[in-house]
Amino acid sequence: MENKPANGSTGQMTAAEVADHAQDPDPRETGDSPTRLDEEDDGSKVKLQRQISLVSGVAINVGTIIGSGIFVSPKGVLLGVSSVGMTLVVWVLAGIISLLGALCFAELGTMLPSSGGFYFYLRAIYGEFVAFLYLWVSLIMQVPASCAVVAITFGRYAVQPFFPSADCGPPMAAIQLLALNSLLLCGFFNIFSVRLTTTVQNVFTVFKMLALTIIIVMGCVQLFKGETASFENSFEGTTYAGLGNALYSGLFSYAGWYNLNNVVEELRNPHKNLPRAIYITMSIVTVFYVFANVAYFTAMSPQELLASDAVAVTFGLKLLGVVAWCMPIFVAMSTFGSNNGSLLGLSRMFFVGARDRQLPNFLAMIDIKRKTPMPALLLVTFLTCVYVFGRDVYTLINYFNFVLWTSSGALSAGLIYLRWKQPERRRPYKVNIILPIFFTFASIALVVLGTISAPMDTLIGVAITLTGIPFYFIFVRPAKKMAVLHKLDVAITHWCQKLFLVTNEEKTNLTNGDINEEEKKLG
Repeated sequence: MENKPANGSTGQMTAAEVADHAQDPDPRETGDSPTRLDEEDDGSKVKLQRQISLVSGVAINVGTIIGSGIFVSPKGVLLGVSSVGMTLVVWVLAGIISLLGALCFAELGTMLPSSGGFYFYLRAIYGEFVAFLYLWVSLIMQVPASCAVVAITFGRYAVQPFFPSADCGPPMAAIQLLALNSLLLCGFFNIFSVRLTTTVQNVFTVFKMLALTIIIVMGCVQLFKGETASFENSFEGTTYAGLGNALYSGLFSYAGWYNLNNVVEELRNPHKNLPRAIYITMSIVTVFYVFANVAYFTAMSPQELLASDAVAVTFGLKLLGVVAWCMPIFVAMSTFGSNNGSLLGLSRMFFVGARDRQLPNFLAMIDIKRKTPMPALLLVTFLTCVYVFGRDVYTLINYFNFVLWTSSGALSAGLIYLRWKQPERRRPYKVNIILPIFFTFASIALVVLGTISAPMDTLIGVAITLTGIPFYFIFVRPAKKMAVLHKLDVAITHWCQKLFLVTNEEKTNLTNGDINEEEKKLG
C-alpha cells in the first residue's frame, strides 16, 4: 500500500508546500528580486517552463474571455432589463465585477505562486476536501461541457457560409465533426509546445479584436449618420425583476478572467506580469464590449436584437453587404481561440491536482521533450470530444453558475481572512481590502439571485458537486491506498511513461533558511 503524506490528513498547506508546488521554489535572494519566481528557466529540467510573456498572457486572457458571447447572444442582458441604457450599464457593471475578481486573484496568484487557479487557492485556504469537490465537478462535467459548447458554436459558424439559406441549415453531424476537429487541433497545439500554443493564441486574439473593431467602426459610422433612435429615452421601460439574469448573461461573456492564474508557473516574472496582464485584459475587454453593444443598437432596434439568434451575423447582414459572410468566420475564429486558451489553462489545474495526489498520478506527468502536461491535455481533450456528441450539453453549463460564484466568493473571503490571520505574510501585489469585501458580497448576491431565478439548476449543480464526496473518502482521503488501486495506478503510470515518454517533473531542492518566518504556515 502507498502512504500519503501526513498533510493529506489535515488538508492544510504550509509555506514549504506552497513553494514546492510552484514552478520555482520561494528561496530569498539578494538584490532587488525577492524570489526565484522572477527568474527565467534554462529549459534543462523536466518541468513546466516559463515561456509566457506579458503579451502572450494578455492574449491568453483576452482570447479566452472573448469567445462567442459578445458575438452571438448579448440579447440576454437586454432581455433582463428591457432598456438600452440599463443594458449598457449592466455591461459596465459586469466588467467591473470581473475586474475586482481578477484583481483579488492577482494577489492570490502572487502570494501563492502555483499553477492551478481556483483549485490550488481553495486547497491552500480551505483544505483538500473543498478543493477536491471543485476539482471533481470541473473534471467530470464543468470543463468538458463548457469547452464542448464553445466547440459546437465553432462548428455551427464555420459551416454557416456554405448554408446561407435559413430554410436549409447545416446538418448537426457536420457541425459536430467540425467541432471535433477544432478540439483535436487545439489539443495538438497545446501538446506540441507552449510556444506554439501562445503563438496561435496571439494570432486568433488579433482576429477577434479585428472583428470587434469592424463592428465598432461601423457603429461609429452609423452614429455619424444620425442613427440614434435606440438611444432616445434609453432608460425608458427599465425593469429590475430580471436584473440577476441580465448580470449572469453579462458575466458569462466575461468568463475566463481567472484563466491566467492557471498557468502562473509558466508566466515570466509573474509578480509583475500577472497584475499587469489582468489590468490590461479587463480594460480592453470592457471597453470593446460596451462599444460593441453601442454599435449593435445603431443598426438594430431593441426588438430586432431580441429576435436575433446571432447578433453579430445580423449586424453584418445589415451593414457589411457582400462581405457579410466574414462575420460568421470571425465568430468561428473567436471560439477556436477561446478553446485553445481554455485547454492551456484548465489542463494545468488537473495537472496540479494530480501532483497533489487528488487525481491519478499519470496526470501529473510532463512530456520529457516538449515540457507540456501531455496526459492531462489528452484527458481534457478526450472528455470534451465525448461531450460534443451529448444531446443536453447546453443545459449542463447552466448548473454551474452556483459552483463558479460560490467558489469565487469563498476565495475572496479567504483573501480577507488571510489579511487578518497573517498580516505579515509577504504579498508582492496587494489590493485595497475594500475590493475583496465588495466582490465577496457581489458573489453572494449573484448566488442568491441565481438560486431565486433558477432554483432547480442550482439544486442540480449542488447535487452533481456532492457526488464527489464518496470518491474523496474512498480514493483520496485514506492515508493508505488499497493495494489493488495502488497497483492499477502504478500500471497506468508506467504504461503512459512508455507510450508518451512522460515523467514526473523535477523539483528544485529548498535550502535551509529559504523560507521566511512569516511563511511558516498557511491556514
